[in-house]
Amino acid sequence: QVQLVESGGGLVQAGGSLRLSCAASGRTFSSYTMGWFRQAPGKEREFVAALNWSGRNTYLYYADSVKGRFTISRDNAKNTVYLQMNSLKPEDTAVYYCAAQYGSSQLRSPPGYDYWGQGTQVTVSS
Repeated sequence: QVQLVESGGGLVQAGGSLRLSCAASGRTFSSYTMGWFRQAPGKEREFVAALNWSGRNTYLYYADSVKGRFTISRDNAKNTVYLQMNSLKPEDTAVYYCAAQYGSSQLRSPPGYDYWGQGTQVTVSS
């Protein structure tokens, strides 16, 4: 069982930055693929970024809409995954969710993930 707790959301002006954190419980955190998703009002939950760590190599995946602006990273010693968000736009406004899966299938799809955090609100004003 893995429990995920997000933090770091808030209100920011367009062009600004935020860093989201996701603290995970469990001794095998490094074995999990971690992902970030977001959901805006009236829209489906969509993929933002994912990180798969094989022990030797780290594989990063991004949605086209955030590529070059967002960076996903993890600190296995702290059981934490981060999402650094730069050059934020009003269309980035959403509830952001951290997710984990024990494996690496369907990285870009919510059904591929087994565990979810409660979400943190990010609001970008124009």
